[in-house]
Amino acid sequence: MARVKRGMMALKKRRRVLKSVKGFRGARGHTYKAANEALLHAMTYAFRDRRNRKREFRALWIHRINAAARQEGLTYSRLLSGLKKEGLSINRKVLAELAVTDQSAFIRLAEIAKKHASKASAGI
Repeated sequence: MARVKRGMMALKKRRRVLKSVKGFRGARGHTYKAANEALLHAMTYAFRDRRNRKREFRALWIHRINAAARQEGLTYSRLLSGLKKEGLSINRKVLAELAVTDQSAFIRLAEIAKKHASKASAGI
């Protein structure tokens, strides 16, 4: 059986790693061993944080909606409950965008929610 020399493939692998850690500081951007380890950690963090970003944005939207709802005399949960009872299904991203950019539309939605919130508090 013929002998296989892997010099080209090993070099290709090292080049790919060093190209992807371009901009890392110190040995992590220059030496293969440190660069490979740094790259493995970086990829792990990137995978984890792609999921965390979704979580953080949802929390931000909820904060914005709650702040705008409280200016209208409602809480976040009463607002969403009232909208749900009215049959309006608006996601949090759109509601937060309305609260920031189009306050008159948000106020109209809050009035719809208040209508149902008053019915719920009257029944208590």
